[in-house]
Amino acid sequence: MMLKQCNLGNFYEKGQFGLPQSRVKALELWNRAAELGHAPAYYNLGSSYEIGRGVGIDEKKAKHFYELAAMKGNVLARNFLGFFELGEGNVERALKHFMFAIAGGCAGTLREIRLEYMSTANTIEEGHRRITKEAFEKAMRAYQTYLDEIKSPQRDEAAA
Repeated sequence: MMLKQCNLGNFYEKGQFGLPQSRVKALELWNRAAELGHAPAYYNLGSSYEIGRGVGIDEKKAKHFYELAAMKGNVLARNFLGFFELGEGNVERALKHFMFAIAGGCAGTLREIRLEYMSTANTIEEGHRRITKEAFEKAMRAYQTYLDEIKSPQRDEAAA
């Protein structure tokens, strides 16, 4: 039920499959699915409040919904929580969120960590970077572990 509500909300948000585009209806459906504990619905609500999609921008509410989604295992929510924490100067907390996202296969998080690390590579001393070389290397190892865990002969066959 909650998956159907969340998906229907996605369709309303984009105006797909003959439905009119309605962010109000999308938010209503996502709220219903979230009340039932559906992680993607929490994530959709968090992103709506973060960027003001159908609601006013509210960073506190965005973070709240991302936290609920993260507790349910949503790796994208972990990624965004990491950036909230990084922006607030909580580097260690940010890295914890990033590592959960990477361990869950969020390649975008690894890419963002690399960009953050590389953007300061020539301008800031190692001890003053927000993302250190050690943290970047740990993130790369975590992602490689994820890739190793999802390898299978059947998947390799299908790719070939």
